[in-house]
Order: sequence, then structure tokens, then C-alpha cells
Amino acid sequence: MKLRVLSLCAFACTACAFDIDDFFDRLDTALTISAFHDNLRARLSGTLDLEFYNFEQPPAGLIISDVDNLFNPRLTLFLDAQIGSQIYFFAQSRLDRGFDPSDNGAQIRLDEYALRATPWDDGRFTAQIGKFATVVGNWVPRHLSWENPFINAPLVYENVTSIRDKSAPVSVFDFIYGPYYYEKYAFNPVIWGPSYASGISLSGRLDRFDYAVEMKNASLSSRPESWRVTESGFEPPTFSTRVGFRPNEAWNFGFSASEGPYFRREAQSTLPPGRDIGDYKEFVLGQDASFAWRHLQVWVEFYEARFQVPRVGDADTFAYYIEAKYKFTPQFFGAIRWNQQLFGDVSNGYGQSTRWSPDLARIDIAVAYRFTSHTQLKLQYDYQHETTAPGDDNHLLAAQFTVRF
Repeated sequence: MKLRVLSLCAFACTACAFDIDDFFDRLDTALTISAFHDNLRARLSGTLDLEFYNFEQPPAGLIISDVDNLFNPRLTLFLDAQIGSQIYFFAQSRLDRGFDPSDNGAQIRLDEYALRATPWDDGRFTAQIGKFATVVGNWVPRHLSWENPFINAPLVYENVTSIRDKSAPVSVFDFIYGPYYYEKYAFNPVIWGPSYASGISLSGRLDRFDYAVEMKNASLSSRPESWRVTESGFEPPTFSTRVGFRPNEAWNFGFSASEGPYFRREAQSTLPPGRDIGDYKEFVLGQDASFAWRHLQVWVEFYEARFQVPRVGDADTFAYYIEAKYKFTPQFFGAIRWNQQLFGDVSNGYGQSTRWSPDLARIDIAVAYRFTSHTQLKLQYDYQHETTAPGDDNHLLAAQFTVRF
């Protein structure tokens, strides 16, 4: 009897999955249009993410919340349009509680939009203009919820440091201890997520090499409000590049670099007399590698960054992570990621040196199950440890249910 009940439940779940897939397949057809003998094609797609976070105060990373339990829904819409084989346009819009998880009210944003031209079919050269993710590193291509093995970003993309872009520190003491008496959102990480800044890029692939260079209106550490061209201009701009080498199908190596001012316009009045925003820059060097073999995927990134800080000097930091994903079955996979960020010393003005932010280590563990080709559930646990501070450890539990259409 029990076997019959279990068989009936399994049959019902399978039938339900087929019904869901059939519904989304029909929806995909309805949201796709073509005209002029398929020379013009456009498709509207999206994801609905329902996220839940449980954490200790203060929350780690870029989470902004005064409560320990946070529900963070997000609707993301994508528009892809192709004109012939050479012109492509894409846009991404979101309805959520903020670019990063927060307890704020609902807001809608146009996060990405860009026009791309590819004159040659072999992909040797592509030009792009608009507001889009950075070319630096290898995490950005998998940062969206369906492709990301985890719910959050690696540590270097979300760990808030003592760097702040809206005002300059008045002293070394103010720089080092600012995070203890200013709100967290006043400060910046080395790279703020995918960095959807505005600008132009040139990219392409030549045999086993690929290249990309971009000119953007904001640095890699800039906050989402700075990414709009109406908010921050190009005087002076930020330049970033990445060169990649793929020796075979399994391996991919890359080298990235970026340079640009990190202060916002309103910080001008807080700078030392005679100095300008362009005098203080963020420099980033990055190395990345990825490996794929059967059911295993591995990604690695290393970043060395330097901030030129008024009244302080050069503030250096080194961050890296190692991430692995293993697919146990076609529907079930697990992932683990080790992150660490180390900070250099700055002079305190009295002949002594002080570390300018506490060193951190974090481990992320996640499992995911894809019920269908359109629905996915992800569970994650993080443990973060400050290795050179009072030892404020932080635990995070998160769940994310994604519907893709």
C-alpha cells in the first residue's frame, strides 16, 4: 500500500513538473517576436527570486537590515533584441527592495542597457555602449541567480572596507575607525558586485585569446547610485581591461587591471586644499582561472587593490577566493567557496603602523535542486571570521527560490 502511495505521489509530481514546463514553454513563445524574415528578433524573459536571510547583527557584506530575518523578493526582466547578425541590444530592469538585500521599500530600476555591434561573424571585434557589467574577472558571467552556484557574491565583491566615496577622512584615526561610528552604507568594497557603470567597451576573440577594454564613468568600488551617467560623468573616467587565454576546453586564464577615481562629486569639498577628485584613484590588478571537467567546475580569482586616501596615503588590500561546484545529478548540485581578504598597514602619524581594516576569512556552502528547467531552490550557509579584530564572527543562513521564464 505504501509503495502505491509513493508511486502515486511521484507520478503526480512528475505530471505537475511537465505542466509547469509546458506553461513556461508557451509563455516563452508568447514573449518572443520576429519580423522582416527573422532579421528582427526580440525576446522578453525574466526571473522571480524569493530570498530569505537569517543573520547576526551587524549583517555581513552589503546586506542592510536592522532585523535578523529578512525577506527579499526580486523580479528581474530581460529584453534581448537582435537586428540582423551584427546589431544586438539588451536591457535588464529590476523590481526589488534595493540593489543589495535590504529592508527598504520597493523600488524599480533599469540596471543594464547597451547597444552592441559585431562587424565580423568570427567575433574578432565587438563594440558596446551603454550601462553594463564590468569586464574584470570571471565572476560576472555567472553573477545572476540562475547561473550563480551561491546566493551571494564572493567576499571581495561585497565586503565593506574603510574606504568611503562621499567624503574624505579628516585624519588617519577617522579613516581606520570610521566604520565603528558611521553607517555601513557609507563605505565601499573593492568591487561593488557586477559594477553596472556606464561607458563603452571593445572586446573580441583571436584564436585562443580573448580581450576586453572598457571606459566607465565610475570605479569598480563605486556604489550603484554612481553607475548612472547622469549621476557621475566621465571627468576623469575609469579604465579597465581583461586579457584571457584558453589553452583547451577545460582551462581558462585571465588577467585584469583597472584604474580610476573613486570619490563622488560631493566629496570635493572635503579634500585637502588644491586637490581634486582625480588625484585619488583606485588601482586594481586581478588574476583569474577556471577549470571544468565532467561534473566538476572550479573558479579562482586573486585581486590586489590600492586606494590613494587623502591625509592617509596608500591603502593596500589583497583578496582571493576559490570556488568549486559539483553536479551530483542533472538536477542536484553542491558548491563550496573559501574567501579571504587581507589588509595592509598605514602610518598613524606617530611613527607606528596600523592595519586599516580587519582581515577576514569566510566559507560559503550551498546546495541547489532544479525541480524543472524553470524552477530552482538554493540553500546556503556562511561563516565569517575576523582574524585580526575583536573576533566578531558572523553566521548567515539563506534560501532562494527562483522561477525562470
